[in-house]
Amino acid sequence: MAARQVLIVDDVAQVRAELRTLLPLAGDIQVVGEAEDGREALRQAEALRPDVVLLDLEMPVMNGYEAARQIKDRWPACRVIALTIHGYPEALERATRCGVDAFLVKGAPLASLVEEILKKE
Repeated sequence: MAARQVLIVDDVAQVRAELRTLLPLAGDIQVVGEAEDGREALRQAEALRPDVVLLDLEMPVMNGYEAARQIKDRWPACRVIALTIHGYPEALERATRCGVDAFLVKGAPLASLVEEILKKE
């Protein structure tokens, strides 16, 4: 089985670095790119065509909600996983309306994140 190709999108460089380091160690995952805002996420998704976009919701330039909506409109087979500190019900509802496939709060066990990335839906 080929490794799942993941694009990491978060405005915090340290979060991107930690995920870039940990994800390949935890499962059959290849980090193919990174972006620090939603607009850059769209450019990277166009260029890289990842299997999964791991996406923060609150970012500058273009937030993750709008980025998720556009990614799912353009590449419906791409799995979009929201990884955010905003675990309140309104954030989940809004993310779901924007097409997010899974919603995890930062600090969730790494195994939960890996499980979501490796899902084939």
